[in-house]
Amino acid sequence: MQTLGTIAAILLGAVFVVAGGAKLASGAAWVAQARSIGAPQPIATALPGIEVVLGALLITTIAMPLPALAAIVLLVAFSVLIARQLVDGRHPPCACLGAWSSRPLDESHLVRNAALIVLAFISLWAR
Repeated sequence: MQTLGTIAAILLGAVFVVAGGAKLASGAAWVAQARSIGAPQPIATALPGIEVVLGALLITTIAMPLPALAAIVLLVAFSVLIARQLVDGRHPPCACLGAWSSRPLDESHLVRNAALIVLAFISLWAR
């Protein structure tokens, strides 16, 4: 069972590292996109670094279960932000992966986040 939890943590960590790295590579464009979906400036600026560090902690399973819990909190916050945009009829570019993802927000983003939340719970449960 522990192996399943480790695999889930590594997969989730990889997603966070790639997402944070892509946002860092996008620079100011990422911050502008994040602001367009309602993220406050300080959070938009800090988020890429937070994602990279969180991803590294998940991959190495250092300080578990705290990184998995932090991932759940972040993913729920992202989901709330996305849901708010969709309810308001807005479909700005996701920018979830920086310049790599300019697809407009839709329900599939919520499904993806739900799957990532499941991975985080597996990494908690199977430890």
